[in-house]
Amino acid sequence: MMALRLDELVRYYESLTPQSVTRMGDFYAADAYFKDPFNEVRTLTDIQAIFARMFEVVDSPRFVITERIVGDASLALTWDFDFGLRGRAIRVRGASVLRFDAAGRVTYHRDYWDAAEELYEKLPVLGVLMRWLKRLAA
Repeated sequence: MMALRLDELVRYYESLTPQSVTRMGDFYAADAYFKDPFNEVRTLTDIQAIFARMFEVVDSPRFVITERIVGDASLALTWDFDFGLRGRAIRVRGASVLRFDAAGRVTYHRDYWDAAEELYEKLPVLGVLMRWLKRLAA
C-alpha cells in the first residue's frame, strides 16, 4: 500500500465522525470482513453500522494510531481508543490487522484487544468482579 494512501487511512480513523462513517467505502471494499471481540460481519454496510453505533453508545470516541507495521498487502496498527462512558473517561489499547485488495481497499479488518482487561475491569460493578476473578486465577 502506498504511503500516501496509508497516511490518508490513518487520518480517516483518527478523525472519524458519525458523518464520515458514510465515507468508509472510500477505504473499504463492499465485501470487506470485520471482526472484533463483539462483532463479526462481512459487508461494508455492516461495518459502517458498527462504527455508527459506536457514536450512539459512547461519548466522544476517538482513535489514536500509535504504531504502523506495513507488509506487502497487509498492515498492522496499534491504537488507543479513548471515549467516555457514563461520565468516565476510558482508554482501550488494541491492534488491528488489515489486508487490502489490488485497488488498495480494506478487505479484511481484525481488531485484537482484551475486553476483560481493557474494558470490563474499568467499569464500576463489573470491574470489581473482573479484578477479583483475575486475582483468583493468578
